[in-house]
Amino acid sequence: MSFLDNIFARLAASPDAVFLRELRDSQPPAAAGRELLERIAKARSFLVSQSMKKGDRVALLGHNSIDWVAIDLAIMAEGLIVVPLYARQSPAELVAMMKDCGPTLICCGDAALRDGILREWPNAPSLHLFDDMLTVKPGDNALPRVEESHPVTIIYTSGTSGEAKGVVLTAGNIGHMLGCTSERLDTLMEKRSSQDRVFHYLPLCFAGSWIMLLTCLFRGSQLTLNTDLTKLAKDVRVAAPDYFLNVPQLLERMRKAVDEQLWKTGGVVQTVYGKAKAAWMRRQERNSSFADSMWLACAKSVVFPTIRKKMIGSNLKALICGSAPLSVETQQYFMMLGIPVLQVYGLTETTAICTMDDPRRVEPGRVGPAIRGIEMKLGEDGEIIVRGPNIFPEYWNRRQETAMALRDGWFHTGDQGEADATGNWKLVGRIKNLIILGSGHNISPEPIEDELLLNLPGAQQALVVGNGRGYLSAILTGPVTPQQAQAAVDAVNLAMPHYKQIRAFHVHAEPFSIDNGLLTANGKLKRDLIAAQLRSEIEKMYAVKQAV
Repeated sequence: MSFLDNIFARLAASPDAVFLRELRDSQPPAAAGRELLERIAKARSFLVSQSMKKGDRVALLGHNSIDWVAIDLAIMAEGLIVVPLYARQSPAELVAMMKDCGPTLICCGDAALRDGILREWPNAPSLHLFDDMLTVKPGDNALPRVEESHPVTIIYTSGTSGEAKGVVLTAGNIGHMLGCTSERLDTLMEKRSSQDRVFHYLPLCFAGSWIMLLTCLFRGSQLTLNTDLTKLAKDVRVAAPDYFLNVPQLLERMRKAVDEQLWKTGGVVQTVYGKAKAAWMRRQERNSSFADSMWLACAKSVVFPTIRKKMIGSNLKALICGSAPLSVETQQYFMMLGIPVLQVYGLTETTAICTMDDPRRVEPGRVGPAIRGIEMKLGEDGEIIVRGPNIFPEYWNRRQETAMALRDGWFHTGDQGEADATGNWKLVGRIKNLIILGSGHNISPEPIEDELLLNLPGAQQALVVGNGRGYLSAILTGPVTPQQAQAAVDAVNLAMPHYKQIRAFHVHAEPFSIDNGLLTANGKLKRDLIAAQLRSEIEKMYAVKQAV
């Protein structure tokens, strides 16, 4: 049975169980197994009416919704290849990806998205709204029959250093991954007797987010979809999840929000919280005292439970975090509150996942062991290379790029890492981001950037530059003063060898964002583009300092 067979069988076996919910101001829509199968059947009948052939591409462009899920499953069930696209990307970027994959049909969640595509691409292939697709009378659709080697999706990478590439994933890739994720969640949930309750706010078009969706359907979980990011905090409490997927940026914001709120509140609660935080850090450094134990005991009985309840609710068993490394301090902070943070590492090319934290053995700063059936080792320059049934077969229509990424059966991730004696992995940086100073020193900028942000709470982003130069410099964004920036740089430099020290900085008031084109769709820095746009500012940093 393919993963689709398993999902359809799960829905059919529990026709009255609610699998999907949307949180909206009006009556929240929900879909039980019977209702979701009916929507899928309508979408399949519509697709059949379009006379497409197996292997044709169908672009899926819309915000998270039950309808998005139904159409996604319908496309794959008809033997077509779904190309999920990010609704917040510019029409020009979306059209470039669609022209690359050549869809026969474009499915749009609303008229605004459709019209944006048509303005950029007047001769676009057939465009249809979700609503139109789901008003068709459902037919007597056969069960999905998808071969393991059959491509089921093309997911475009974020393109941090160039144009996005279409990653082809097969039914076999997806099936293996769903088995692995379900096994790890079984460990987390132990002896469950009811549906897992899962909250979700990340765009379903991203590989890791899509795998979480399919895992929930595969397991028969109840997935609650946030539809308004401005109501995220409220929606998490309404959903009362057992776990949910996150990106580091959100967890950092949650941590800072608690600090700011308690600082404003003041009084005894703030005193206990501050003392307990300091005590927790000393415990991690194995330098705690009896007084520290007293402060922590007090906070655990009075302060921390209230923070957990207000922040996330009382049912949470773990937060899951991926897309980028999470700072050790933030992971330890949530552990202090009694909330495990399980890290996941992977790329779109690895069907989103290579490693996952084992809930029974979480080590802050590491991303867990390789999942079942996956081999990982280090290649040249400490690069992580991977092979196994999760590895993609090719980039769409990019033979040369495929050959560069897949060599001798191993996928070259471009990430630097290290593993301990137990096989627990840690990420160090990106090969392509590696800075080589004029002195010959090789430096991964990400750990330094993390330290800068840790010491500068008001900053939005930090970008370290200096390739081919005599020293490192930093670009800092957000509402910070030069004095605050200098203090943060001084603090970071104290723990760095001379060649890793920041010798100059520039404060750029406007944060890098998706809207101004300086962040990828999943929030990663477009380093080359930032360097090009801020070339004059970078040159000034090197004009006023002497190399060390």
